[in-house]
Amino acid sequence: MHLTRFEPWSIVDLMQRDFDRIATRRFGQSELENPVADWMPAVDIIEEKSRFLLRADVPGVTPDDIDVSMDAGVLTVSGERQAEEVNEGDGVRRTERSSGRFFRRFTLPDTADSEGITARSQNGILEVAIPKLPVVQARRIAVEAA
Repeated sequence: MHLTRFEPWSIVDLMQRDFDRIATRRFGQSELENPVADWMPAVDIIEEKSRFLLRADVPGVTPDDIDVSMDAGVLTVSGERQAEEVNEGDGVRRTERSSGRFFRRFTLPDTADSEGITARSQNGILEVAIPKLPVVQARRIAVEAA
């Protein structure tokens, strides 16, 4: 007996993304105001003692095609994976790997040091290191009598 998992919401999600992409282009919204993504990389966020670590799966994307930026406490990771050329003479083909633009935004906590952010890409994994600011300890202030 073979069981197949039925996920009805995945179809609705695909339809919503297609509608958003069509509506954005049709009604003339700027890509910068309302960025459209063709796919979304899976991301792990790890909090360590001295930093936050963001790891994104971006196989097939060269480091030159990835943009990491920080503005007003929001970290933006975007880029593009180029599609493979398909020849008509290759026969029947099934394509499941996404290509095109990707886009993710993350709101950073106040403890993040936006000046020290570093990013590197290796073996299809983008790693963004976000150092934490030193914790300021509260101190008690003595009140003197005048």
